[in-house]
Amino acid sequence: MIKGIKVMLIPNNKQKTKLFQFAGSARFAYNWALAKEQENYNSGGKFISDNDLRKEFTQLKKTDEFKWLNSISNNVTKQAIKDACISFKRFFKHQAKYPRFKTRKRNNPKFYQDNIKIQFNSTHVKFEGLSSSKKQNKQQLNWIRLAEYNRIPFGKDVKYINPRVSFDGLNWWVSIGIESEDSISNLSNSGIGVDLGIKDLAICSDINKPYKNINKTKRVKQLKKKLKRQQRQVSRKYDNLKESKVFEKGEKPKKTKNIIKLENKIRKTHHKLNGIRQNYIHQTTTNIIKRKPSFISIEDLNVSGMMKNKHLAKVVQEQCFYEFRRQLEYKTTRKGIKLRIISRFYPSSKTCHKCGYIKKDLNLSNREWVCPKCGCIIDRDFNASLNLRDCKEYKIVNG
Repeated sequence: MIKGIKVMLIPNNKQKTKLFQFAGSARFAYNWALAKEQENYNSGGKFISDNDLRKEFTQLKKTDEFKWLNSISNNVTKQAIKDACISFKRFFKHQAKYPRFKTRKRNNPKFYQDNIKIQFNSTHVKFEGLSSSKKQNKQQLNWIRLAEYNRIPFGKDVKYINPRVSFDGLNWWVSIGIESEDSISNLSNSGIGVDLGIKDLAICSDINKPYKNINKTKRVKQLKKKLKRQQRQVSRKYDNLKESKVFEKGEKPKKTKNIIKLENKIRKTHHKLNGIRQNYIHQTTTNIIKRKPSFISIEDLNVSGMMKNKHLAKVVQEQCFYEFRRQLEYKTTRKGIKLRIISRFYPSSKTCHKCGYIKKDLNLSNREWVCPKCGCIIDRDFNASLNLRDCKEYKIVNG
């Protein structure tokens, strides 16, 4: 299988400038190719292949108006044109929405790097075309420091797949695919049922000890309070800016340096919060996988429906249920564990694990399951995890 690795970059100021230039060129080439496809389609023509568009784009770079594109790596613009053609094809195959033009405001800067010319060592990554000079001291500009050492394997035998460089508004990242073999190990005969919840993140059927909600910890509460304070500060800055000047209809106020500084602080706080939540979900899913069950059963939650409840929407969003399932899918695939998806209409919480009695009037506030038929008293979520483990109607999503 292909293993994806994403590592943060630490570029200097000159390298940052070149990275933004590469991303801007990729956006220009994508929009140019998409405009050509739309113009040809509206005039009744057939689909233009990316090979023909690349040849036309090569001639475009020879003109004086677009001579600046020659300072950019050829593979960056070529792949951007190919991406535009793929997105156009996917729309007509009913696999995606109609492709839109990329803008600076809506789309994050990103571009492609050639998988053959990109090089890694233990501490740095070498990109193609950041420096056109052949002098040794200028060639050092091509090497960008990695935030994590020895994270990406390197050597003559290692083949890289689809290297991409992206900017998230705060940091630059490089993501790359590497072929790796599945490490299938000896599994136990028993399975695990996992019930996801709001009070606790996950409750497993093999241990009656829940994985707690990370959003209730002191560290996360402090960061959320800090984020709220920063957002209020930015809001006041914008209000003061609107009061000090008269703007025409549709005109937006220009950001001051203080507003830009505050918005960067908000991005950093968001980055810290997301990092804490992602790390905790990784620790939880890895801990479940390490117990080597033969299968794992989880419920197919209707997250979009849960988000419509205004009282629970924020809590559901912070729990990251989709990310939990996504991590379980690829981690179970690597270890040869089956991931069972139980229907969202299966009454796992309302069914007694011992006698099978279904209590239809069970409320969300009832945290303890008391069976009126057999008298079983058990934790509500633990009872649901046992039912998910023993459910016979399921769908396997990882083969």
